[in-house]
Amino acid sequence: MTIHRATLLVALAAIASPTDTNAQQDIAPPELVKSGESRFGEMRQLTFAGENAEAYWSFDGSRLVYQSTRTPGEGCDQIYIYDPATGEEQLVSTGGGRTTCSYFYPDGNRILYSSTHHFNRACPRPPDFSRGYVWALYPSFDIFATDLDGSNFRQLTSEFGYDAEATFSPAGDRIIFTSIRDGDLDLYSMLPDGSDVKRVTDRLGYDGGAFYSPDGTKIVWRAHYPETDEEREDYLALLADNLIRPSTLDIYVADADGSNVRQLTDNGAANFAPYWHPSGEQIIFSSNMDDPYGRDFELYLINVDGTGLERVTWSEGFDGFPVFHPDGNSLVFGSNRNMSHEGNTNLFLVEWQDSR
Repeated sequence: MTIHRATLLVALAAIASPTDTNAQQDIAPPELVKSGESRFGEMRQLTFAGENAEAYWSFDGSRLVYQSTRTPGEGCDQIYIYDPATGEEQLVSTGGGRTTCSYFYPDGNRILYSSTHHFNRACPRPPDFSRGYVWALYPSFDIFATDLDGSNFRQLTSEFGYDAEATFSPAGDRIIFTSIRDGDLDLYSMLPDGSDVKRVTDRLGYDGGAFYSPDGTKIVWRAHYPETDEEREDYLALLADNLIRPSTLDIYVADADGSNVRQLTDNGAANFAPYWHPSGEQIIFSSNMDDPYGRDFELYLINVDGTGLERVTWSEGFDGFPVFHPDGNSLVFGSNRNMSHEGNTNLFLVEWQDSR
């Protein structure tokens, strides 16, 4: 999930890096594509240091926006725009607070992201793991919009409590996001200026990380719905302390208004970071379903009717946050492969083979 999403990398992949050299780029050696990864062609490493996650394409496919912590243990994630053609990147967030969940406007001239900087420019305190593996729901997260140079800054949400995980419909008419404003973690949609907020989901549990389909008519997201009294008690107790336990998540698809819900996974694992194939007929996502210890996350492909599950990656460690280029010919994702040291996670761009 994203709560906040890069926390998953920190806690499960133990991300760390001593340097600040993400401006590099190179052609990755052939061994980066592992045996069994028949969907992958040539792979290219885009970042080389720090903690890097959640890279999303502009709608024209020319640029990426992503979050990065350049010096582990110092500072928090900030938002950067990256040009894969030149390797040039630019800080677009304020440099203060914690940021997450960046996404381009359809016209490519502005971005969305969530930040805590307006409450405190210092990093918020990390979650307390004495209650197990949990994610923090920082109540100071609000959603902002800005031009690509950081100017024309505008706050879109102002309700106190977690507002994050915002993405745009390709039609440019609605933004979908996760909020705790009504006492639970549900999906909401709003107009691009932050008005006309509508609740999309209302089932008790976490709903988050939603994306519109390429034609804007459907959404995909990750969710955990507690079923037993014990699960509900645990969920609500954590929620009261702005925490959530993401050990079990499943992938769901519905119409854009939240109707006609279909569950795609049901395996007891942490299935998260779903994203649409440009055809609108398949979903790619990350899961630890094949690791009995729950530490190894791989990429999987599934049809929108829940059939045809296919494992895509076979690399030890973490593979997650997969995002197709709009033309479907490539995929960007985060991975531990080619680590400079234990736990190092970077962004990779790989040619995608629809036919194998």
